[in-house]
Amino acid sequence: MGNDGGSIPKRRELVKNAGRAKTTTELKETLLESLTHLWTFCPLSSLPLDPAHTVSDARGRLYSYESVLQCLLPAGDAAVPEAQDDAFRATRIRSLKDVVRLRFALRKDDSGREFRACPVSLKELGAATRSVYLVPCGHVFAEVAMKEIAEAESASKEQQDREQRCPECSEAFETTNIIPILPTTEPELARLTARIEDLKSKGLTHALKKDKSAGKKKRKAGDAAEGEAENGANGKGKKEKKEKEVGIDSRINNPMTASLTARVLAEQEQNNKRRKLAEGLKREAVR
Repeated sequence: MGNDGGSIPKRRELVKNAGRAKTTTELKETLLESLTHLWTFCPLSSLPLDPAHTVSDARGRLYSYESVLQCLLPAGDAAVPEAQDDAFRATRIRSLKDVVRLRFALRKDDSGREFRACPVSLKELGAATRSVYLVPCGHVFAEVAMKEIAEAESASKEQQDREQRCPECSEAFETTNIIPILPTTEPELARLTARIEDLKSKGLTHALKKDKSAGKKKRKAGDAAEGEAENGANGKGKKEKKEKEVGIDSRINNPMTASLTARVLAEQEQNNKRRKLAEGLKREAVR
Protein backbone atom coordinates (compact mmCIF):
# COMPACT_ATOMS: atom_id res chain seq x y z
CA MET A 1 0.00 0.00 0.00
CA GLY A 2 2.24 2.81 -1.13
CA ASN A 3 4.72 3.71 -3.88
CA ASP A 4 2.54 1.81 -6.33
CA GLY A 5 0.53 4.70 -7.63
CA GLY A 6 -2.55 3.68 -5.59
CA SER A 7 -4.22 5.15 -2.52
CA ILE A 8 -5.09 3.90 0.95
CA PRO A 9 -8.86 3.58 1.33
CA LYS A 10 -10.43 5.21 4.36
CA ARG A 11 -13.01 3.68 6.66
CA ARG A 12 -15.87 5.80 5.36
CA GLU A 13 -15.11 4.53 1.88
CA LEU A 14 -15.18 0.86 2.96
CA VAL A 15 -18.13 1.00 5.36
CA LYS A 16 -21.12 2.20 3.42
CA ASN A 17 -23.77 1.62 6.09
CA ALA A 18 -23.27 2.52 9.74
CA GLY A 19 -24.09 -0.09 12.38
CA ARG A 20 -27.56 0.17 13.88
CA ALA A 21 -29.29 -1.32 16.87
CA LYS A 22 -31.76 -4.11 16.26
CA THR A 23 -35.41 -3.19 16.33
CA THR A 24 -37.84 -4.61 18.88
CA THR A 25 -39.30 -6.89 16.22
CA GLU A 26 -35.88 -8.25 15.31
CA LEU A 27 -35.02 -8.86 18.98
CA LYS A 28 -38.29 -10.74 19.48
CA GLU A 29 -37.61 -12.86 16.41
CA THR A 30 -34.13 -13.72 17.69
CA LEU A 31 -35.50 -14.61 21.12
CA LEU A 32 -38.26 -16.73 19.60
CA GLU A 33 -35.74 -18.59 17.47
CA SER A 34 -33.56 -19.28 20.51
CA LEU A 35 -36.51 -20.46 22.62
CA THR A 36 -37.74 -22.69 19.80
CA HIS A 37 -34.37 -24.42 19.72
CA LEU A 38 -34.36 -24.89 23.52
CA TRP A 39 -37.92 -26.28 23.42
CA THR A 40 -36.93 -28.73 20.67
CA PHE A 41 -33.40 -29.95 21.44
CA CYS A 42 -31.59 -31.09 24.57
CA PRO A 43 -28.68 -28.70 25.35
CA LEU A 44 -26.57 -31.62 26.60
CA SER A 45 -26.84 -34.12 23.74
CA SER A 46 -28.23 -31.80 21.01
CA LEU A 47 -30.79 -34.53 20.27
CA PRO A 48 -34.54 -33.82 19.85
CA LEU A 49 -36.50 -33.72 23.10
CA ASP A 50 -39.05 -36.47 23.57
CA PRO A 51 -42.14 -35.03 25.36
CA ALA A 52 -42.54 -38.30 27.27
CA HIS A 53 -38.95 -38.18 28.56
CA THR A 54 -38.30 -34.51 29.27
CA VAL A 55 -37.10 -33.18 32.62
CA SER A 56 -36.54 -29.67 33.96
CA ASP A 57 -34.19 -28.28 36.60
CA ALA A 58 -34.83 -25.61 39.22
CA ARG A 59 -34.16 -22.84 36.69
CA GLY A 60 -36.80 -24.05 34.23
CA ARG A 61 -34.38 -25.40 31.62
CA LEU A 62 -35.34 -28.50 29.63
CA TYR A 63 -33.24 -31.65 29.22
CA SER A 64 -33.59 -35.17 27.93
CA TYR A 65 -34.03 -37.60 30.80
CA GLU A 66 -31.65 -40.08 29.16
CA SER A 67 -28.94 -37.42 28.77
CA VAL A 68 -29.15 -36.43 32.45
CA LEU A 69 -29.11 -40.07 33.52
CA GLN A 70 -26.10 -40.80 31.33
CA CYS A 71 -24.18 -37.86 32.79
CA LEU A 72 -24.99 -38.94 36.36
CA LEU A 73 -23.58 -42.43 35.87
CA PRO A 74 -20.02 -43.09 37.16
CA ALA A 75 -17.26 -42.30 34.71
CA GLY A 76 -16.47 -45.95 34.09
CA ASP A 77 -20.08 -46.91 33.33
CA ALA A 78 -20.81 -44.40 30.54
CA ALA A 79 -18.64 -42.79 27.89
CA VAL A 80 -19.84 -39.18 27.93
CA PRO A 81 -18.25 -36.76 25.43
CA GLU A 82 -16.10 -34.11 27.10
CA ALA A 83 -18.21 -31.25 25.75
CA GLN A 84 -21.39 -32.85 27.10
CA ASP A 85 -19.76 -33.48 30.47
CA ASP A 86 -18.65 -29.83 30.72
CA ALA A 87 -22.15 -28.64 29.80
CA PHE A 88 -23.66 -30.93 32.43
CA ARG A 89 -21.40 -29.61 35.19
CA ALA A 90 -22.65 -26.09 34.46
CA THR A 91 -26.26 -27.22 35.11
CA ARG A 92 -25.56 -27.82 38.83
CA ILE A 93 -27.56 -31.06 38.67
CA ARG A 94 -26.11 -33.52 41.18
CA SER A 95 -28.83 -36.17 41.31
CA LEU A 96 -32.22 -37.07 39.87
CA LYS A 97 -33.76 -35.20 42.81
CA ASP A 98 -32.53 -31.97 41.19
CA VAL A 99 -34.86 -32.43 38.21
CA VAL A 100 -38.60 -32.95 37.78
CA ARG A 101 -40.00 -35.14 35.05
CA LEU A 102 -42.51 -33.12 33.02
CA ARG A 103 -45.93 -34.53 32.15
CA PHE A 104 -47.17 -33.02 28.90
CA ALA A 105 -50.68 -33.44 27.54
CA LEU A 106 -50.33 -34.54 23.90
CA ARG A 107 -52.91 -33.77 21.21
CA LYS A 108 -53.18 -34.00 17.42
CA ASP A 109 -54.31 -31.41 14.92
CA ASP A 110 -56.36 -32.02 11.77
CA SER A 111 -53.29 -33.09 9.83
CA GLY A 112 -52.36 -35.70 12.42
CA ARG A 113 -49.41 -33.75 13.84
CA GLU A 114 -48.90 -34.46 17.52
CA PHE A 115 -48.08 -31.49 19.76
CA ARG A 116 -47.74 -30.57 23.42
CA ALA A 117 -50.86 -28.79 24.66
CA CYS A 118 -52.17 -27.15 27.81
CA PRO A 119 -54.86 -29.46 29.25
CA VAL A 120 -56.88 -26.44 30.39
CA SER A 121 -56.71 -23.91 27.53
CA LEU A 122 -55.74 -26.47 24.83
CA LYS A 123 -53.10 -24.02 23.57
CA GLU A 124 -50.00 -25.48 21.96
CA LEU A 125 -47.08 -25.31 24.35
CA GLY A 126 -43.79 -24.06 23.00
CA ALA A 127 -41.70 -20.99 22.37
CA ALA A 128 -44.72 -18.90 21.39
CA THR A 129 -46.65 -19.70 24.61
CA ARG A 130 -45.37 -18.85 28.07
CA SER A 131 -45.63 -22.10 30.00
CA VAL A 132 -45.22 -23.27 33.58
CA TYR A 133 -45.13 -26.59 35.40
CA LEU A 134 -45.98 -27.60 38.94
CA VAL A 135 -43.74 -29.23 41.50
CA PRO A 136 -43.89 -32.01 42.50
CA CYS A 137 -46.36 -33.51 40.00
CA GLY A 138 -44.72 -32.04 36.87
CA HIS A 139 -47.89 -31.23 34.89
CA VAL A 140 -47.38 -28.45 32.35
CA PHE A 141 -49.84 -25.63 31.63
CA ALA A 142 -50.01 -22.35 29.77
CA GLU A 143 -49.14 -19.54 32.16
CA VAL A 144 -52.29 -17.58 31.30
CA ALA A 145 -54.47 -20.60 32.19
CA MET A 146 -52.87 -20.94 35.63
CA LYS A 147 -53.34 -17.23 36.27
CA GLU A 148 -57.02 -17.42 35.39
CA ILE A 149 -57.48 -20.41 37.70
CA ALA A 150 -55.68 -18.58 40.53
CA GLU A 151 -57.82 -15.46 40.06
CA ALA A 152 -61.01 -17.50 40.03
CA GLU A 153 -60.05 -19.31 43.22
CA SER A 154 -58.99 -16.12 45.01
CA ALA A 155 -62.35 -14.55 44.16
CA SER A 156 -64.20 -17.44 45.77
CA LYS A 157 -64.43 -17.20 49.56
CA GLU A 158 -64.70 -20.96 49.84
CA GLN A 159 -61.34 -21.44 48.12
CA GLN A 160 -59.43 -18.87 50.13
CA ASP A 161 -58.71 -21.25 53.00
CA ARG A 162 -58.06 -24.26 50.79
CA GLU A 163 -54.66 -25.30 49.46
CA GLN A 164 -54.08 -25.09 45.72
CA ARG A 165 -54.33 -28.27 43.72
CA CYS A 166 -53.17 -29.28 40.25
CA PRO A 167 -56.05 -28.99 37.73
CA GLU A 168 -54.93 -32.25 36.12
CA CYS A 169 -54.17 -34.62 39.00
CA SER A 170 -55.44 -32.69 42.06
CA GLU A 171 -52.08 -32.93 43.84
CA ALA A 172 -51.45 -30.08 46.27
CA PHE A 173 -48.85 -27.43 45.43
CA GLU A 174 -47.67 -24.04 46.65
CA THR A 175 -47.45 -20.86 44.59
CA THR A 176 -43.67 -20.79 44.95
CA ASN A 177 -43.54 -24.18 43.21
CA ILE A 178 -45.00 -22.89 39.95
CA ILE A 179 -41.91 -23.00 37.74
CA PRO A 180 -41.76 -21.03 34.45
CA ILE A 181 -40.26 -22.96 31.55
CA LEU A 182 -37.23 -21.23 30.01
CA PRO A 183 -37.73 -17.89 31.82
CA THR A 184 -36.30 -14.79 30.16
CA THR A 185 -37.19 -11.90 32.49
CA GLU A 186 -35.13 -10.74 35.47
CA PRO A 187 -38.00 -11.01 38.02
CA GLU A 188 -38.62 -14.66 37.06
CA LEU A 189 -34.93 -15.54 37.28
CA ALA A 190 -34.62 -13.75 40.64
CA ARG A 191 -37.65 -15.62 42.02
CA LEU A 192 -36.23 -18.99 40.98
CA THR A 193 -32.86 -18.15 42.52
CA ALA A 194 -34.55 -17.19 45.80
CA ARG A 195 -36.54 -20.44 45.74
CA ILE A 196 -33.36 -22.47 45.26
CA GLU A 197 -31.74 -20.81 48.27
CA ASP A 198 -34.87 -21.32 50.38
CA LEU A 199 -35.03 -25.03 49.53
CA LYS A 200 -31.34 -25.42 50.25
CA SER A 201 -31.78 -23.88 53.69
CA LYS A 202 -34.55 -26.42 54.39
CA GLY A 203 -32.46 -29.35 53.17
CA LEU A 204 -34.71 -29.98 50.16
CA THR A 205 -34.03 -30.44 46.46
CA HIS A 206 -35.89 -29.02 43.47
CA ALA A 207 -38.23 -32.03 43.49
CA LEU A 208 -39.06 -31.26 47.17
CA LYS A 209 -37.23 -34.36 48.35
CA LYS A 210 -34.72 -34.48 51.17
CA ASP A 211 -31.18 -33.64 50.17
CA LYS A 212 -29.20 -36.46 51.78
CA SER A 213 -25.86 -34.83 51.02
CA ALA A 214 -26.91 -31.71 52.94
CA GLY A 215 -28.02 -33.90 55.84
CA LYS A 216 -24.67 -35.64 55.94
CA LYS A 217 -22.85 -32.31 55.99
CA LYS A 218 -25.04 -31.09 58.85
CA ARG A 219 -24.50 -34.31 60.79
CA LYS A 220 -20.74 -34.15 60.27
CA ALA A 221 -20.69 -30.54 61.41
CA GLY A 222 -22.80 -31.44 64.47
CA ASP A 223 -20.60 -34.42 65.32
CA ALA A 224 -17.50 -32.27 64.98
CA ALA A 225 -18.93 -29.60 67.27
CA GLU A 226 -20.01 -32.24 69.80
CA GLY A 227 -16.60 -33.86 69.63
CA GLU A 228 -14.86 -30.55 70.21
CA ALA A 229 -17.07 -29.84 73.23
CA GLU A 230 -16.38 -33.30 74.65
CA ASN A 231 -12.66 -32.93 74.06
CA GLY A 232 -12.76 -29.57 75.80
CA ALA A 233 -14.30 -31.15 78.89
CA ASN A 234 -12.71 -34.60 79.07
CA GLY A 235 -10.16 -34.77 76.31
CA LYS A 236 -7.38 -33.03 78.17
CA GLY A 237 -7.21 -35.60 80.93
CA LYS A 238 -7.35 -38.52 78.48
CA LYS A 239 -4.63 -36.96 76.34
CA GLU A 240 -2.33 -36.44 79.35
CA LYS A 241 -2.96 -40.01 80.49
CA LYS A 242 -2.18 -41.45 77.06
CA GLU A 243 0.90 -39.29 76.72
CA LYS A 244 2.14 -40.56 80.05
CA GLU A 245 1.53 -44.18 79.04
CA VAL A 246 3.22 -44.16 75.62
CA GLY A 247 5.54 -41.20 75.97
CA ILE A 248 4.02 -38.81 73.43
CA ASP A 249 5.70 -35.45 73.09
CA SER A 250 3.18 -32.89 74.41
CA ARG A 251 4.38 -30.39 71.79
CA ILE A 252 2.43 -32.19 69.04
CA ASN A 253 -0.59 -29.98 68.38
CA ASN A 254 -2.11 -31.78 65.37
CA PRO A 255 -4.63 -34.36 66.73
CA MET A 256 -4.18 -36.67 63.73
CA THR A 257 -0.39 -36.60 64.01
CA ALA A 258 -0.59 -37.19 67.75
CA SER A 259 -2.92 -40.15 67.25
CA LEU A 260 -0.66 -41.75 64.65
CA THR A 261 2.35 -41.16 66.87
CA ALA A 262 0.57 -42.81 69.79
CA ARG A 263 -0.20 -45.88 67.69
CA VAL A 264 3.40 -46.18 66.50
CA LEU A 265 4.80 -45.81 70.02
CA ALA A 266 2.32 -48.31 71.39
CA GLU A 267 3.33 -50.85 68.76
CA GLN A 268 6.98 -50.22 69.50
CA GLU A 269 6.38 -50.75 73.23
CA GLN A 270 4.63 -54.07 72.56
CA ASN A 271 7.52 -55.19 70.34
CA ASN A 272 10.03 -54.27 73.05
CA LYS A 273 8.12 -56.29 75.64
CA ARG A 274 8.00 -59.31 73.33
CA ARG A 275 11.72 -59.03 72.56
CA LYS A 276 12.65 -58.82 76.26
CA LEU A 277 10.42 -61.81 76.99
CA ALA A 278 12.06 -63.81 74.18
CA GLU A 279 15.56 -62.92 75.42
CA GLY A 280 14.64 -63.96 78.98
CA LEU A 281 13.33 -67.32 77.78
CA LYS A 282 16.50 -67.85 75.73
CA ARG A 283 18.76 -67.19 78.77
CA GLU A 284 16.76 -69.61 80.87
CA ALA A 285 17.04 -72.27 78.15
CA VAL A 286 20.86 -71.85 78.04
CA ARG A 287 21.12 -72.31 81.81
